[in-house]
Amino acid sequence: MGANTSQVTDLSENTSLKALVGTESISENDPFWNQLNSFTFITPKKSGDSKLLEEAVVPLAKTLIQNNPRTGNFGALVRVFLGRTKELKISTECQDQLFIWQAHNALFMIRCLVKVFIREMSEEELLQQFSFQERAPGSSGSEDLLEELLLNLVHLIVEVPLLDITYSILFEAVTTLLIFFSYQLFHKDILRDGLIYQHIMKGRCLELTSRLVKTLLYNFIRQEKCPPPAAHIFEPKAEGGLLYGLASGVASGLWSVFTLGGAGSRAGIDQDNNLLPLSNQSLLLLLVLANLTDGPDWPNPFRQAITCFRNTQDTSSLPVEPPHTFQINFNSLYTALCEQQRSDQATLLLYTLLHQNANMRTYILSRTDMDNLVLPILEILYHVEDRNSHHVYMALIILLILTEDDAFNRSIHEVVLKNISWYTERSLTEISLGSLLILVVIRTIQFNMTRTRDKYLHTNCLAALANMSAQFRSLHQYAAQRIISLFALLSKKHNKVLEQATQSLRGRQGDNTALPDYAQDLNVIEEVIRMMLEIINSCLCNSLHHNPNLVYALLYKRELFEQFRSHPSFQDIMQNLDTVIGFFSQRLEQAGSDLSVERVQEVIMKGAQALPKDRLKKFPELKFKYVEEDQPEDFFIPYVWSLVFNSGVGLHWNPHGIELFSMDSG
Repeated sequence: MGANTSQVTDLSENTSLKALVGTESISENDPFWNQLNSFTFITPKKSGDSKLLEEAVVPLAKTLIQNNPRTGNFGALVRVFLGRTKELKISTECQDQLFIWQAHNALFMIRCLVKVFIREMSEEELLQQFSFQERAPGSSGSEDLLEELLLNLVHLIVEVPLLDITYSILFEAVTTLLIFFSYQLFHKDILRDGLIYQHIMKGRCLELTSRLVKTLLYNFIRQEKCPPPAAHIFEPKAEGGLLYGLASGVASGLWSVFTLGGAGSRAGIDQDNNLLPLSNQSLLLLLVLANLTDGPDWPNPFRQAITCFRNTQDTSSLPVEPPHTFQINFNSLYTALCEQQRSDQATLLLYTLLHQNANMRTYILSRTDMDNLVLPILEILYHVEDRNSHHVYMALIILLILTEDDAFNRSIHEVVLKNISWYTERSLTEISLGSLLILVVIRTIQFNMTRTRDKYLHTNCLAALANMSAQFRSLHQYAAQRIISLFALLSKKHNKVLEQATQSLRGRQGDNTALPDYAQDLNVIEEVIRMMLEIINSCLCNSLHHNPNLVYALLYKRELFEQFRSHPSFQDIMQNLDTVIGFFSQRLEQAGSDLSVERVQEVIMKGAQALPKDRLKKFPELKFKYVEEDQPEDFFIPYVWSLVFNSGVGLHWNPHGIELFSMDSG
């Protein structure tokens, strides 16, 4: 960074950078800026080098903080960049790569400095750093430079076309906006107001809301890789000259950061983020903007835009256009969502659109290739032990929202899948999407019961199963077995807690102080058992003739249910199960002894047609609807910023100063 610098370790000794942060004012018209912005910084390539870059920038930024009130050099740097942004579109049309690269370099320096400023000072003090300019010779006006910079960044993102020569500066503009919101990282409480919030949500940026959201979505949709290095972008001049080494600096340096890990590389980061830096960073910025809280007297316009955008194929007119609405290609967005579900941020975007945008939800539910979306979600849940808890939670909520729709619950049993490679517990040569969903959700419940014991997780799992239960069709033999085996696990757990409570009571000789804990555990388990019985009952009442495998599994493990027949919490629901078990048991006895599996199944199939429906007591339909918790920002804002912290390309923060979340969260 700085003219001709090539190593991180050189930064502190670089002459141009020392002048920038030094005690002498530099006019924004000085040729110095051309020299400063023509650096050939070789971007770090190894994991952790972003940390080295941060450590090298911090002392320079702190020196500038001390001297800037007298020199105004930071404001001059910002104005130099703003001067160049006015000509960026023309430079793009003229293929003026040198001009674009110098503008990029100026913005890169601004971003690095602002990142340190935000950590070191309040918003009010940050604004002062932008306003120190009167002592700089040749400085212009005293307009709100901070707002001007934010406005220009938004203009740059929405107006400059995405080409090979503009990729880097567009990435830098998105990243810089992201940095401006990073104050939240250093506050435990959720920030609900502030200068930057006001500039973005109600200032001159407001009219660009829909265009910014649309552009960020299209950046995500396009999944453009960082362009490969082009040979001889510029012919090198004499050593030390203005253009020295720009070819290697622009091409190999930037390319290496994105393809080899580079500044954004940290342990545990998906390397795909670095292969698709603009897509990844745009998605992170979009999620940050969408989850900003409403201001004291204004709504979050970005959430409004995300809530109401429509399909480009939608030609209908609305009586009143919602604020900040726009149209986007739903097919392209759906395809990108299907392809990118391995990342937390893509799953969170899918959740956001399903939950908040009725147009997108209707479109997704109308697709005939839902397996392309559901399979990646199921794969997340199948590998629950390798995923963070938030990612698993969002995947489950997505399934819960989808299962609210009866047409979805019917259609998933009509989609036949073959050879699911990631399902390794047993070979599934052929299974319906519905049966696979049941298998994976039950596996998630069992994992949760033995490991995390998160009540919300298994509640949402059971709610999804309950929503589907009336539409269970042709359950795979293994899916039917897993339903009953889950009930067996619950029964065993119930008996164990009951036994522990009894032993504790005997050991204490009448001292009941320990019993409330056991009572609470017992209540939770019995709630889950009740839900499982209702799910089985719903299937038997609504689609008995479609599910001989479930009846077979029920009969095979009939002794599991005997202890609950007289239990006051289960007596009503057990009546139907007793009726079904009794009816089919009698049929099998009449068919003779030593029956083969095939003969048993034949008897069950015929019996299912013969059982009068009025013999089964009707219960209210099982329907659960997802509702966000009160103050959802308490969950989503820390989650989104943990994604920025862990997945932002080319970004590093010292974890010791982070207040918003603990380092092991998520």
